[in-house]
Amino acid sequence: MLNIFARASVSRVTDPVGAWLVRLGLTPNAMTLIGTVGAIGFALWLFPTGHLLAGTLTVWGFVMLDLLDGAMARARGGGTKFGGVLDSTCDRLADGALMAAIAWYAFRVANSPSLAAAALTCLVLGQVISYIKARAEAAGLSANVGLVERAERLIIALVGTGLSGFGVPHAVDVALWLLVAGSVITVVQRLAAVRRSATAETIPTSEAGE
Repeated sequence: MLNIFARASVSRVTDPVGAWLVRLGLTPNAMTLIGTVGAIGFALWLFPTGHLLAGTLTVWGFVMLDLLDGAMARARGGGTKFGGVLDSTCDRLADGALMAAIAWYAFRVANSPSLAAAALTCLVLGQVISYIKARAEAAGLSANVGLVERAERLIIALVGTGLSGFGVPHAVDVALWLLVAGSVITVVQRLAAVRRSATAETIPTSEAGE
């Protein structure tokens, strides 16, 4: 949802930075890999050791680099098919590492099986949400809807860990269970959109125009 409404505003900020990075000799794929490795490494290092605030800030910083690879691709005249696949793959890895790290924190530090269950549920649902869209697009169908897309998932999860790092009780629990609910809704929304898209394709042209 945020991807639709915020894309133009964000691009006005990131495009000049992306062009500058290209002039320095960096490539979009390199930026994708830097952001992914950093997000995964700091998530798996800081969250399981209970450093929630530090983990939130560093992971958020590296995730923000994901905005720059697109800006860099535009500065180079457009992205490549491989770059698109690499970016999507790295997004899934970073998202999975974040939720796995929170689950690890829940078991190791918080001693909360329910929080771990919420994190692992978010991990699975997040991958399913992305898969539905990718599979639908590969089949020529549309699934470009969703209450909780990647941006919302990251914001909700990291706001929860950040507030918890500041000492707000149960912030992570509330954030993740809200994310579970929103993710379930999003899965249903996307499956419904795919069904509508598939149904529309089966209607003969003469009937569709009546």
